[in-house]
Amino acid sequence: MHVHILGICGTFMGGLALLARAMGHKVTGSDANVYPPMSTQLEQQGIELIQGFDPAQLGKEGDNQPDLVVIGNAMSRGNPCVEAVLNRGIKYTSGPQFLSEHILQDRWVLAVAGTHGKTSTSSMLAWVLEYCGYEPGFLIGGVPQNFGVSARLGNSVFFVVEADEYDSAFFDKRSKFVHYHPRTLVINNLEFDHADIFADLAAIQRQFNHVIRTVPGEGKVIWPSDVEAVQQVIDMGCWSEQEIYSKATSLTTGLAEHSVNVSANQGEPNAWQPRTIADDGHEFEVLFKGESQGIVNWSLIGQHNIENAIMAIAAARHVGVAPSHAIEALAQFSPPKRRLELLATVNGVSVYDDFAHHPTAIATTLQGLRAKVASSDNANGNIIVVLEPRSNTMKSGVHKDTLANSMVLADVGYLYQADNIDWDIKASMANAPIPVTVFNNIEDIINAVAATANQGDTVVIMSNGGFNGIHQKMIKALA
Repeated sequence: MHVHILGICGTFMGGLALLARAMGHKVTGSDANVYPPMSTQLEQQGIELIQGFDPAQLGKEGDNQPDLVVIGNAMSRGNPCVEAVLNRGIKYTSGPQFLSEHILQDRWVLAVAGTHGKTSTSSMLAWVLEYCGYEPGFLIGGVPQNFGVSARLGNSVFFVVEADEYDSAFFDKRSKFVHYHPRTLVINNLEFDHADIFADLAAIQRQFNHVIRTVPGEGKVIWPSDVEAVQQVIDMGCWSEQEIYSKATSLTTGLAEHSVNVSANQGEPNAWQPRTIADDGHEFEVLFKGESQGIVNWSLIGQHNIENAIMAIAAARHVGVAPSHAIEALAQFSPPKRRLELLATVNGVSVYDDFAHHPTAIATTLQGLRAKVASSDNANGNIIVVLEPRSNTMKSGVHKDTLANSMVLADVGYLYQADNIDWDIKASMANAPIPVTVFNNIEDIINAVAATANQGDTVVIMSNGGFNGIHQKMIKALA
């Protein structure tokens, strides 16, 4: 079968392309904005990429016309290829529907949902299963470095999927994850996001309850007991077994703001909890029902990654992996690309790339980075944030009142005011807790950072897009 994918360079659709090709289908695809790492991954797998949406790419009936067109959720009516598909009666479907019908049938699906941490947690879970010999399939919205690809079919019944709440397609406004029918469901957290398709948090909560309704009674839902928005979803109805996660306690003082009384949850059935050992999060103890399961010592940092790890350990346990074996696996885990990924150290300045695009994600990433810097030889170095408010929610201004405070653990901020942002970023930064400068030109940001960064400083570039190639330009300028 010839499968043509519209919007192929999105993280989900790119992974789907790899799976379709592994099934033996001929796969082609197109997109308007092609950038690494997805474009590189697809080209390396021999998948033909077409720039733009000229309907000529659909061929003619009987002459290279695809048997099925998979339409990404970024495509809308008016797109030349979408209109051609409809006018010519070419068979089409959404990405989640294709995944459900062609790949997930008869699989044990482990789905990782939530506003934050989906990519990291699903990458951890897939790696734990791989390390323990389960040979899972997976589809992840990033490139896990332990595997080098964002998706594969696997050689077992188990399949890990990053379960996004974003809509499926212009003709199917249900969240993607409703299609997946998981047996193991992880909900990391839940906040308001995707303001372009959801009116409020309640609308998102309804979608989360829809996916919970698809989990079998013998399945399992793993969720954080201290997140009220998730508790409210569970209260709408849950017919499956449950395990809960509660916040970390700390053996040190640096994360005191996250401390809780560890004994409070020891008597609670099915309760997971970490005990932080190192301030930056690179070492922590795993507790289940108040009993130690072992100590994770790994390369990652940050409270958010500790929470992600606990969720992955709990999900893996549901399919038979002992927590002690999962802990061994995490010691050899490499985070996905663009999750606080160190790109280079140039003249003593470390340059990181991070996908954070929501105030909570920005704050938690900086918390981990601040702890890491504080315990390093560059404890006096500055943390410089370079941020592109690029997500649809950011561009709409939903987070304009909380964005400034999310950067409090940095020392200096440089923000990009793109032409498609109609709210005044500079005005929103007027009372920021750190010095923040707003630019409407990428080159000006690069020049400002290059002029002020000193040996021992850390530059973290935050965006959920290509940011106009700023990463390599910044490294070149610092050199």
